[in-house]
Parts: sequence; C-alpha cells; structure tokens
Amino acid sequence: MGTIDMDPKLNDLSQILPRVLVVSRRTVRKNKFVDFVGEYHLDLIVRYGCVPVIVPRVTGVHMLLESFKPIHGVLLCEGEDIDPSLYESEISSLSPEELQEIRETHASDTAIDKEKDSIELGLAKLCLEQNIPYLGICRGSQILNVACGGTLYLDLEKELTNKLPEERRTMHIDYDNYDGHRHVVRIVENSPLHSWFKDSLDGENMEILVNSYHHQGVKRLAQRFVPMAFAADGLMEGFYDPDAYNPEEGKFIMGLQFHPERMRQHDLDEFDYPGCPAAYQEFAKAVIAYQKKLNSSLSVPKTLKLDSEMENKRKMLVRSFSLAKYMYVRGAPGKNPSKESELEVGAEFLESNTALSAEQEMRLKEMGATVRNGGSYMKKLKVDEDKQRMARNMMKKMNIEQLSELMAFYHLMGNICGEVLDRKLQGNVNECLRDL
Repeated sequence: MGTIDMDPKLNDLSQILPRVLVVSRRTVRKNKFVDFVGEYHLDLIVRYGCVPVIVPRVTGVHMLLESFKPIHGVLLCEGEDIDPSLYESEISSLSPEELQEIRETHASDTAIDKEKDSIELGLAKLCLEQNIPYLGICRGSQILNVACGGTLYLDLEKELTNKLPEERRTMHIDYDNYDGHRHVVRIVENSPLHSWFKDSLDGENMEILVNSYHHQGVKRLAQRFVPMAFAADGLMEGFYDPDAYNPEEGKFIMGLQFHPERMRQHDLDEFDYPGCPAAYQEFAKAVIAYQKKLNSSLSVPKTLKLDSEMENKRKMLVRSFSLAKYMYVRGAPGKNPSKESELEVGAEFLESNTALSAEQEMRLKEMGATVRNGGSYMKKLKVDEDKQRMARNMMKKMNIEQLSELMAFYHLMGNICGEVLDRKLQGNVNECLRDL
C-alpha cells in the first residue's frame, strides 16, 4: 500500500495550536460505557483557534494529568453532582426522605462519579497553581468553587426555592425543554459579563435571559472570587477571579452556571445575544496568549539566581581566577609568593567541584596534572591520601558528640577563613588595579 504525503505544516499543526483539555462524561449505551462531550463546547473551542484534547473519564486518569502537558487551557462542563463530602455540605438540614426524593427527581445527575471528581478537581487545582486559563460551565463552575473552598446547595428547590415568595422563585431546570428553557439573570456592572452583553442591555436594565440545566449551585462563594450575575432567587449565576482575568496576558479564571453555548435557535448558529459566544472567544484569547508566554519561558533560559552566601562565594572565586590571570599575564609570578599561595582557593575549588571519571583521573595522575609540576602533583596526591586515611581512622574512634563538636569547630573556622580571605583578596585585587 502506498503512503499519503501530507503537508509538513499540517503534521505540526497539533504542536502549533494551543491545547484545551476537556473532561468527558460517562454514560451507558447498549450496556457499555461510552464517554462524550457536548458538541457546542468543542465547536466553539475550534472556532476560536484552539484544539480540544479530550481527557477520558477512565479509572486512574487523575494520576496521569501531568502526561497531558503542555496544557494551555482547561474547559470543564457537564456531569453528575459533585460528591458532597468534598465541600462538607450541611446534609443534616435535609431529611432522609427529602434526599431520597432528590435522587428520584434527578436520577441522571445524583449518581456520584468520584473518578470524574478527582480528575476535574486535579485539573482545577493545576490551573490555579500554574495560572492556566480555566473556564467552568455549569458543573465546571461548581468544581472551581469547591476547589477553592466554596460550598454548594445540595438541591436548589429544597434549600432555596421553596423558602422564597412565589414572585422570586426561579426555575433552573426543565426536563421537557432542555435547550429552550430560559430564566432571567441580573448582570453585575463592570464585570466581564457586563462588557460582553452591554450592547444587548436595555438602559439601566441589567437583565438577560439565559439557559440553564442544574439542580445545584453555589451556596458560599470562595473568597477569591467576585460575582458577575444573579438569578431572581439570589443564586449566583457567574463569578470570576479579578486578579486572574486579563485574556490579552493569558489570564482567565471564571465560572458560569448558565449555558451560553446553548443560547441559540435550534439547528442555527445564531445566538440569542452577540455576547453569548464571548466567554469562549475571550477564553480562547487567554489560552493563545498563555501558550505564547509558556513557549517564551521555555525557549529563553532563566538567569541563575544565587542566595547571598553563594553570591559571595562566586565573587571570591571570580576574584581568585582574575588574580591568577593577571599574575600570568604580568609574568614572573614567583616574585610574589603571597599572591601565588592565594591561587590555592581556585585550585581547591576546581579539585572539589570537578567530577572526573576513573579513566580521566588515572590519565591526570599519569600526566602529573601538568607538564611543569607533575612530580609535585603526584606527591601532593599521596600526602592527601595519607592525611585522609589517618583522619578517618582517628574519627572512627570518636563518639557522636565529639564528632559533632569537631564539625561545628571546623565549620566556624571555615567561616572565619572565608571572611579573612575575602578581605585579603579584595585588597590584592585593588592593589593590582592600582598597578594597572
């Protein structure tokens, strides 16, 4: 069979376009598990220049999240209820009969999927730790809130709706009109949602109609977030982190309880409002900017930063080697033995910080390290070996306290020697500069 020649640019496309991770949802079809992700989410990710990478809901995947790198963005959307134990919900406020009624009413959502919880909470925390752009829709917004220490209502009807007067009650889910259901939300002024939908708002009326499909929601918002929209019953329908929101700079951490991707006419690409796809558009903008920033940080090596102690040692060694070079260039180093002895600082550093193979070490010994002082080098090695052998034999006879005191003493002496040597080297360098 012949092979198909492809444009090399196409082969590299997956490495060029930014990657957005999306976790699938598991369901049963023909007595077998299948995973899926809503097509509208994927369409919008691709439309705005990103590549969706599906993270399958498979046992153990939560331990392999690092394997999906590079991760330029994370979009989390549909799924079952989050395990209440993860946000310490006050389940005691609901009776066993009420809990059973909730399970029967929302049977497709109340089957807890702990593996999906682990995968998505792991991704959310990864985004928060590494400033990776994150967009949470519906369950994805709840995951984000829980990941940051917030809590959820176990059931809106039982814990919120039924406690309100009729005129304030909001229907957040309609099983008979999945995509067509709408309810009013009030947008918070000067929020990202306000900027996206401002052309559709009627004067001071900050309300729009949104689609939603959920029976849970944010109860206590995590401290780092700021609300962007509320339903008539007071439920928060959108929030974001203002300190992590600047799409042009690759910053985007946001949760939307409603579904802007489904706010469109059936089988049409026309949205209810021009601002509906803005969440995905701005998210994609942040993902693209984050990819550029990540690639830039990987391609340019970071400058090595030393602490003050290491920096002082570095300066001392630089001065030592500079002094050696100066003495060599000026010639006749034997005329100044005091300076020549100070070169031992650099020599000892090279001896203690150069890793040699057995073959290299043997060759150096055979060569005598240098042609000029080969004999003295071999003699020094022999003396050093004898000294080390004697020291080890003596220290084997010492107890732990004696060894500790000895180590502390030499550490103190080393510090004092370093300080004195540093001052002397500084004086010699200044003297050399005056000679120039």
